[in-house]
Amino acid sequence: MKSKSFGGRPVTAAVLACKRSYSYSNGAQLTEPIFDHDRLDVYRFSIAYVAQSFAIAKSLNGLHRHARDQWLRAAQSIPLNIAEGNGKHSLKDRNRFLDIARGSALDCASIQDVLAATDGIDDESNDELKRMLKRIVSMLTRLIGRADVVSETGEEYNAASEYEYRDAEYEYEHEEQPEPSRSG
Repeated sequence: MKSKSFGGRPVTAAVLACKRSYSYSNGAQLTEPIFDHDRLDVYRFSIAYVAQSFAIAKSLNGLHRHARDQWLRAAQSIPLNIAEGNGKHSLKDRNRFLDIARGSALDCASIQDVLAATDGIDDESNDELKRMLKRIVSMLTRLIGRADVVSETGEEYNAASEYEYRDAEYEYEHEEQPEPSRSG
């Protein structure tokens, strides 16, 4: 794959393809996944998208500054919601955050259209970034509702200690209480 550029900044083919390496477009390396969301391709791909968005946004100012700020917030919202949703234990909560991430990706696409229509970004960069967004949205759509994906692991439930607690609570409630003395 030939080298591309976004906003005048060269981008490696590895970032565009979002291979299973743990490197980001700025050269930062993550040697191994630390959290479970680090293993998700959609998370790493969304981080690559954020890096490219920031690279282009550096040149946006003046009339484009409001769209730039909105774009960067929406772009950052994608991996943030993926990570938070992946850490949820209930499928309903997890899907809600993944759906928010998908909505943020769609927001990014429309903000890019606004920037392209007002000559904030060139058509080639817009098209490349939209292809990344399409892949992110597709991946999120497939993840929503699936129960067999990587998610944060919780502590193991210790049933024995739960029963010990309940027994102690029961014994306390049913201890022999001294009879109130009747004086009178």
